[in-house]
Amino acid sequence: MYQFRTETDFEGFDRFVEAHHGQYQQCSLWPKVKTAWAPHFYAGFDEAGERVLTCLVLERDLPVAGKLWYVPYGTVSDLANETLQREFTAFISEEMKAHGAFCVILDPPVPLRVDGEPQAEGHAAHELLTSLGYQLNADLPSYTYKHPVQTLIPLRDENGELIPGKQLLKKCEKGVRYSVRVGEGRGLVCKTYSYEDVEKDPQLLQEFLSVMDDTSERNDFVHRDTEYIKLLFSTLRDYTDIMIVYYDKAKDTELQNARLAERAQKEEALKTAPQKKIKGLTNDIDVIDKNTKSYLERMEETKDYPADAKIPVAGGLTIRYGGFANCVFGGTRNIVRNNTRSSHYMNYLRLLRSIDLGMDYHDLGYVLVDSPETMGADGTLGPLRPNADFEGISKFKLSFGARYTEYIGEYILVGNSFRYWLYKELMPKAKKAKMTAVRLLKRH
Repeated sequence: MYQFRTETDFEGFDRFVEAHHGQYQQCSLWPKVKTAWAPHFYAGFDEAGERVLTCLVLERDLPVAGKLWYVPYGTVSDLANETLQREFTAFISEEMKAHGAFCVILDPPVPLRVDGEPQAEGHAAHELLTSLGYQLNADLPSYTYKHPVQTLIPLRDENGELIPGKQLLKKCEKGVRYSVRVGEGRGLVCKTYSYEDVEKDPQLLQEFLSVMDDTSERNDFVHRDTEYIKLLFSTLRDYTDIMIVYYDKAKDTELQNARLAERAQKEEALKTAPQKKIKGLTNDIDVIDKNTKSYLERMEETKDYPADAKIPVAGGLTIRYGGFANCVFGGTRNIVRNNTRSSHYMNYLRLLRSIDLGMDYHDLGYVLVDSPETMGADGTLGPLRPNADFEGISKFKLSFGARYTEYIGEYILVGNSFRYWLYKELMPKAKKAKMTAVRLLKRH
């Protein structure tokens, strides 16, 4: 027998979440970010009084339908423990009815497929949850849906040892390796800032946001709210940092002058070089000439900036919690974007920092996919493929050696069938109408 009750010890709650590889959306701080939702905290204990489960429920009062309960990333618990899950399901069903909620949406992070290969753990969890009365939500555009695809990079080997950064880089595609190698040679400088750094110098956050704004303008399917980013950073300050890559124009010129001096030396050496060294010297000169062409293109692209400008060209906000590094926001602005490969450069350095901080996995961010047309024989989602807007983003993330991890998705425990029907029928239409209105307002 397990005992479940409303949580009052939030320090114990969070210690359990972090120690059991919970996500930051499962800790007690998350409702301070998702302020539109009212939180409920629950914990489960075994007969010895040991904590075995935590559950953050977010409640939202929807028009017409009523109260919706949402459990981001599901409970932190042993999903394979049938007795625990059965008894908690009975408990949360009663709590839902007592609070007048019409359903509970559960979103457990159990892998369904990794790189297309079915995971036994995921199918077992699916069978257990459905046997307890949960329904799989296959309606991907629903009101609260968080897409079940992550691009996870394992940071530990089969023995649990952290993988050195250089070894991890070898697993990346050639384009990534090239970009990381040339980044510093083209005037890039990367800085990592804590919340305390930003408190001392608010201009740092403005530099970060300038990158995000430019990225959003380039990719109209990406939406970032400035106040939300500020709130997220301040609330999860102990687990979060921002990384900014600057294009240092003066450093770039200094490096170019060094290359030109090297070229002059090689030109001089050609005059007296033996035949066997001529080809090598000629190739070296050709490489310097190619770099010179790229340099002149950067100078032209940044001609409106002073010679000593340090331009923020890439930025990323990373949350590291419970062994997972989550790239929540990241982007590259238009200027010198292709010439310096700053996205690859920044994300590799994000990986290095995650290794230094002892993370188990590094998540490069979600991938928006099309709704699956089929359901598996066991009732789980069919193959998930990136939609047209996210195909390039998906390839970019996977080029770092990420594994394409598909999660089961959302499960729903219905309390009031009629109100749940209203929610399913009306909310998507209302959301679509709202988004249409927002787009029209932006155009005018």
